[in-house]
Amino acid sequence: MTTTTTATSGAATSTTSTPLLSVRDLTMTFPGRRSRSVPVRAVDGIGFDVAAGETLGLVGESGCGKSTTGRMIVRLLEPTAGSVSYDGRDITHLSQRQLKPLRRDLQMVFQDPHSSLNPRQTVARIISDPLMVQGSSAADARKRAVELMDLVGLIPEHIDRYPHEFSGGQAQRIGIARSLATSPRLVVADEPVSALDVSVQAQIVNLMERLQRELGLAYLFIAHDLSVVKRVCDRVAVMYLGRIVEIGVKERVYAAPAHPYTRALLSAVPLPDPAAERARERITLLGDPPSPAAPPPGCTFHPRCPKAQEICRTEAPLLRIASPGEARQVACHFPEAA
Repeated sequence: MTTTTTATSGAATSTTSTPLLSVRDLTMTFPGRRSRSVPVRAVDGIGFDVAAGETLGLVGESGCGKSTTGRMIVRLLEPTAGSVSYDGRDITHLSQRQLKPLRRDLQMVFQDPHSSLNPRQTVARIISDPLMVQGSSAADARKRAVELMDLVGLIPEHIDRYPHEFSGGQAQRIGIARSLATSPRLVVADEPVSALDVSVQAQIVNLMERLQRELGLAYLFIAHDLSVVKRVCDRVAVMYLGRIVEIGVKERVYAAPAHPYTRALLSAVPLPDPAAERARERITLLGDPPSPAAPPPGCTFHPRCPKAQEICRTEAPLLRIASPGEARQVACHFPEAA
């Protein structure tokens, strides 16, 4: 599912209907570790929409702010600035009491399945807890947990076992079952397959796709593996040093990336055809990513960009329409022609 977008300073905005999730100018600044340390701006004024039933992929190198963004959306972290709206309602400054009923609709799947599950609780308790917090009886919550075990491909009779008795892939299925307990509409999946073996990754991706079809879920799918993102996502947002540098429909971003950073990321994705792999151009970025505690002036990508010019060193580009007639947006003074 895709949405029509218009240019803004930091968001892809829907012009067809109210999005399920709307993020505007979202910012997260962490204080320095020492009293005189410079604060770190992990997320720097980003924005995007997610429509009902859609999957938006959020990709980029480690440390670019993807996971921080996901945690702010579900209010595990409090944003420094900006807003998060769910189904047309601004939830940024709601108290925990006000958020409680909304937590039924907003859930999260974490990267490391075992570390996200309480080792002292049985699977029954892990999956049931969200329901009991929302007021379900223990008996009803357990019945729902059994149903969810079956839904995610686990043996319901194993519901009284502990997390350490399951493999990594099985533990992630438990985490997914827990996220589905309250019948959410939006799931933030934070690197849900990166800690798993390749063969198990495919199983979890297939499971998440099936659940989306059957339950009508929307996903914010956070990942660094662009092959997985291409498989599961409708649109893709590329982050670099806390900012979105390109966002658009998956097919356009992968076929004709407009930002030099996106082109570099895609050039590193292995191709199944050996001849095509040998023939294609590999783009090697200069140096290491700058520290978010001391970002470069102007375009933050310019120290590593092969196309950088003087304006890139002094003026930060706005996220705007890449070319007439398409919804994709890019933050670059010299985007690639489509």
